[in-house]
Amino acid sequence: MAAQTALPPGMGPSVLVRGAGVSGLTAAVTLAERGARVHVHESGPRVGSGASWKAGGMLAPWCEAESATTEVTEQSLSSLGWWDAHVPGVVRNGTLVLAPARDVGEIARFGRRTSHFTTIGEDEIAALEPDLADRFSRALFFAGEGHVDPRRALAALADRLVRLGGRISFNVPVGTPADGYDWVVSCTGIAAREQMADMRGVRGEMLLLRCPDIGLRRPVRMLHPRIPIYIVPRADHVYMVGATMIESENAGPMTLRSMVEMLGAVYALHPAFGEAEILETGTGLRPSYPDNMPAVRREGRHIHINGMYRHGFLLSPVRAAEAADIVFGA
Repeated sequence: MAAQTALPPGMGPSVLVRGAGVSGLTAAVTLAERGARVHVHESGPRVGSGASWKAGGMLAPWCEAESATTEVTEQSLSSLGWWDAHVPGVVRNGTLVLAPARDVGEIARFGRRTSHFTTIGEDEIAALEPDLADRFSRALFFAGEGHVDPRRALAALADRLVRLGGRISFNVPVGTPADGYDWVVSCTGIAAREQMADMRGVRGEMLLLRCPDIGLRRPVRMLHPRIPIYIVPRADHVYMVGATMIESENAGPMTLRSMVEMLGAVYALHPAFGEAEILETGTGLRPSYPDNMPAVRREGRHIHINGMYRHGFLLSPVRAAEAADIVFGA
């Protein structure tokens, strides 16, 4: 993303940003950095009250190519640098893609659809992840990828916005008037479904586990023909486990079947996860357009950033820059 000339503080347009998830806070910070006077309205009690709170935080443009268009990868390549520049704690250890022995053919299939990886064997796997030594014979290693803890990243963006002179108000009822602002940027996710006729919800499921006996250093994608999962390390031996997106608009609690399948996949990665504490379970609906591509849409002085699907952390910086270009007439 090209650098933009910023206006002096307090001299830019006044902008109301609705939603304090990843797309809302990314847009708010981007606008404030360019000189806008930004006020964020969040209907929940904290940042990330919606789908962003349950995100994996993987910055994996090349892995995403396995199930996304080349456009997603091309547009997200700058995201790692953006996150590095804006929040602490971005980890650039790459991504490891594995499969149980019975599903090793899935690795070749994944490789045919992606790029920027090396195929590695047992010794290389053990060097990258000592706790996985002697457990897998083959893997793909995407060295250029990274990850971030979404909850800490959102808090850091909120702090940055305030330092830039922005404001955040919580528990603001949906539909609160936007009188007095030059622009409104709506980043309300699935809550905007009534205004976006072509939006659908796609179910996501996640677990938070604590397992002191395992010390993974990078996200691991465990391939399986029916339920691929990803395991993302966080601080203090906590791991976020997520399933790939499920084409369902059921926002209810996790089912026993889903729980068993996800835990079974984690146990297949390493039996030590059998002693892990289950800290949290979560489900939610990710907003998605028919092409699964996040979009910026304009209606007069109202801009919508939505349809993030599974690409919130990857593509929010790009969509935020697009919205800021509209506001500043670039």
